[in-house]
Amino acid sequence: MAKKGNRVQVILECTEQKESGVPGMSRYITTKNKKNTTERLELKKFNPHMRKVTVHKEIK
Repeated sequence: MAKKGNRVQVILECTEQKESGVPGMSRYITTKNKKNTTERLELKKFNPHMRKVTVHKEIK
C-alpha cells in the first residue's frame, strides 16, 4: 500500500546552461514537502557540463 503524505518528487533544471547555449542539460531529482514549501524550489547544484555550481530551478 502506498504512503499518504505531502512529499512529492520534483525535477530541478539548470537555468544558466539554458541561457549560455552549452549543449546538454543538467537535471536533478529531489523531493519536497508540498505543504510547507508551496513555491518552486531554487537550489545551487553542480553542473557537470559547465563544471561549476549553478542555480537550478524546479520545473513542472
